[in-house]
Amino acid sequence: MATELALSVNGAKQAVSTEPETPLLFVLRNELKLTGPRLGCGIAQCGACAVLLDGEEVRACITPVSYAVGKRVTTIEGLPAVWAAEKHLSEADAAKTLHPVQQAWIDEQVPQCGYCQSGMMIAAVELLAKTPNPTVAQIKDAFTNKPPSPHLCRCGTYAAIIDAVQRAAKAMSA
Repeated sequence: MATELALSVNGAKQAVSTEPETPLLFVLRNELKLTGPRLGCGIAQCGACAVLLDGEEVRACITPVSYAVGKRVTTIEGLPAVWAAEKHLSEADAAKTLHPVQQAWIDEQVPQCGYCQSGMMIAAVELLAKTPNPTVAQIKDAFTNKPPSPHLCRCGTYAAIIDAVQRAAKAMSA
């Protein structure tokens, strides 16, 4: 039976009526029309669906929406606001600002097909929040060894991803 659930998504309060065990990904995409997180494998093995839950990466395809109640959900669409709040930017500046990770992805021309990239950027944001100046080994570890599984890119843009994370780290420390 559907239940009314209150969520905080990208800084906005949202009310959704759904089954508590419905995957968070389905609610984000189908109810809230946030298309950044994507359904890749559906079993938390690829990372295309990654979002931040209170700053920690989760795979939204297997996370029940009820688990997100009372927590801050951040999708790729919400990253600019996270950065704007961190830098205390005005509302006008915030509206035209990308998160440094997003800008680095553009500057390094990371995506080819782009399907996995929102999850990759979410992983990078989490890494840089914990390790502001990561080594290449730490970057590789964050994308390959952090449970539940590696982030996968069928196009093989891994070298560009490493470059983008390093670029973002420099921009964020400036």
